[in-house]
Amino acid sequence: MRALPASLASIALLSAWLGAAVLVAAVVAPAAFAVLPTRTLAGALVGRVLPVVFWTGIVVGLLVAALGWPLAAGRVGRTGAALVLAASCAIAQLGVAPRIAAIRDAAGGRIDVLDPSDPRRQAFGRLHGLSVAWMGLGGLAALVALFLLVRLTTRSTA
Repeated sequence: MRALPASLASIALLSAWLGAAVLVAAVVAPAAFAVLPTRTLAGALVGRVLPVVFWTGIVVGLLVAALGWPLAAGRVGRTGAALVLAASCAIAQLGVAPRIAAIRDAAGGRIDVLDPSDPRRQAFGRLHGLSVAWMGLGGLAALVALFLLVRLTTRSTA
């Protein structure tokens, strides 16, 4: 019964992060590109929001993993999923985002004016896809950890 507060804290952390990530991906980013006058402005707005999602994903993943120690039965899966959340957000923020910023700087900030065959625009597109994939993996990992926690918690209280 003592593990229940840690499980509830982990559920709250994962739920909050997952809700924020979905809000950014499903609402904020599409809205920015739909209503702002240029894609450059929309990209700048989303580029200011994503680091918050990625850094909090790292922190939440590490906290949930720490709350899952020691690795007793039923904790391996959720701890592993939490570590995947942290790692995927770290790769997106520390590995992919700086490369995107470097390409944006090299292009003078406006990727959308580059010819589609320009290597900078193509590299930007590939890196953007990687960033989306890492965020998606983080979201999937958070969902798996959340599912395992809820299942474990409902079994413990039943």
